[in-house]
Amino acid sequence: MFRDAFVKLDRMETEAVLEEINPAFTAGDFDPSGATILSLDLAFYPGYRLFEIADHGNVPPLKKNVIYRPGHVAVLDWTNGPVYALNEKAPIALNEKNVTDYIKFFLGYIRGRHGRFIVVESVDDISWREEPPPSARKAIGSALYPVTIRKGSGKGPFELDICVLFKEALFRAKAQVTADGLVSLTDEELLIEDMPVLSDAFTR
Repeated sequence: MFRDAFVKLDRMETEAVLEEINPAFTAGDFDPSGATILSLDLAFYPGYRLFEIADHGNVPPLKKNVIYRPGHVAVLDWTNGPVYALNEKAPIALNEKNVTDYIKFFLGYIRGRHGRFIVVESVDDISWREEPPPSARKAIGSALYPVTIRKGSGKGPFELDICVLFKEALFRAKAQVTADGLVSLTDEELLIEDMPVLSDAFTR
């Protein structure tokens, strides 16, 4: 996925960012001395960055996900509301080069009533509760493939083939993404169930 592209902010930038972001939180500010911020530029939101903010000095740890540019803070709350609002305000700029990252972002930061659909492209994307034996790992790996654009060009709409993990089951599905960032999943096909993976609550 795109998680390897995150970079950690240094202390000075963390302090400057939190000075602007902290007022957006309704419960509890982050102390710059104990907070860690991972940052990712988002090509589909020009000028914006995704921040994963954590302070493990709190019990339980304080964690927030934010999309930010100077003068605008959008706090993600695991629903699609903040994302769709930002799609209008930013506005979103989708194309065939960044729509795959958008679907990974969208599904990664939105949780439905029963959990998240986590995009997986290789066995290394899976948070294992216990490592599967080599034969099972090979079988799972052979069922996976990178996110692939099936239809769409320019600004879309796009149709993509994806593999997603939902709870302990792996599915193949089609993701439809409109030019303004609306997402829907169709044609889900169960590939493997009862996988030894961590609960969705512990994978973020």
